[in-house]
Amino acid sequence: MRNPQLEVGHDNLAWWNRAGNRRYGFRNIHRLNRRGLALRSGHVLPLRDRHQPAIAERCDVARLTALPSFNALVVAQGRDVLFEAHAADCRPDTLHSMQSITKTHLNLVFGRLIAAGRVDPGQTVETWIPEVGSGYRGVTLQQVLDMNVPLAFDEDYEAPWNPPPGPGERRGYGQEEVAMGWRLPPPGREEFGVREFALTLEKDMDDTPGDRARYASPNTDLAGWIAERASGAGLFELISTNIEGAGLEGVFFVSLDCAFVPVLSGGGAMTARDMARYGLLFARRGTGVMGESAGDAGFIEHTRTRNGAPFEGSRPGLSYSNHMFTDGTWIGHSGYAGQFLMIRPDKEAAAAWFSVVDSVYGDAEEHSARVIAMLSDVLENL
Repeated sequence: MRNPQLEVGHDNLAWWNRAGNRRYGFRNIHRLNRRGLALRSGHVLPLRDRHQPAIAERCDVARLTALPSFNALVVAQGRDVLFEAHAADCRPDTLHSMQSITKTHLNLVFGRLIAAGRVDPGQTVETWIPEVGSGYRGVTLQQVLDMNVPLAFDEDYEAPWNPPPGPGERRGYGQEEVAMGWRLPPPGREEFGVREFALTLEKDMDDTPGDRARYASPNTDLAGWIAERASGAGLFELISTNIEGAGLEGVFFVSLDCAFVPVLSGGGAMTARDMARYGLLFARRGTGVMGESAGDAGFIEHTRTRNGAPFEGSRPGLSYSNHMFTDGTWIGHSGYAGQFLMIRPDKEAAAAWFSVVDSVYGDAEEHSARVIAMLSDVLENL
């Protein structure tokens, strides 16, 4: 009998990600995934409770934290927690899926590698992965980090899953989830990993030329592979440096694919307080909790201020830069179904938001736009 929690229904979603189960699934992703890795920090960043009543009294904060989708919000500055709220069914020690916020690990990793001269973002992907498929041939690492690659891939939960696409056909997120180990492959099909899947991707020959973000999770899978080959270290070791630097109190869980590759495209989970601690690592410009270098200050600042790939859609004024969103003031990242991490390095502050939108396919563009506006204003007025 195949695992029913990973089976895909008529809505093209695995059981754990269906609208009625998603809230449970996001808080139990570490129990539902078939494979995973848990990391702890050797030293914990102590946080003091110094709540600011002005944040709690804000209408936008009150309105958004009262939504049925809400799970948690933590606003921290330096070593102080300025605001913290959790839904009744989400405890402070509850691990929660970060989804695509996990991608930001590569900003820290490549900041270190570029500063050390181990990689040049202007070089093409095949410099490190000569066996790469046609979708990435001639593409630079910088394009991958900026999600500026025209792939025949749809980041769409409604994209076909069964039967799998044939040669020359567009791939979709259903296939990416098989690669991540988040759903079973169609009956009679073999399992495959994230890197194997990335090698199958082809160029989008119908893509309109132009400099813009073309958001696709396989870019993260490929970038992690480049980081391993350029550094000579495994992703386990590379992300462990990030976790040590962040000073987490609890566990950072990350999914593993069938080849035991950490799924940095969306497989992370941690508590809301720990996601704020993780954000504070960026706010400290990569300086770890014990003063060690867990990121590069210049790279983080460059991420925030450079003209990255413009991000089109419901978030005007944003660009995608070095695996993070930025408006030129803050840096951060969204996560599927309503997650967000926002950082203001100039204020040494970060805000972590967890929610679970229960629309059929977890569409959260309008919800995220409201969350972004609220978090941005809260951090601006610290």
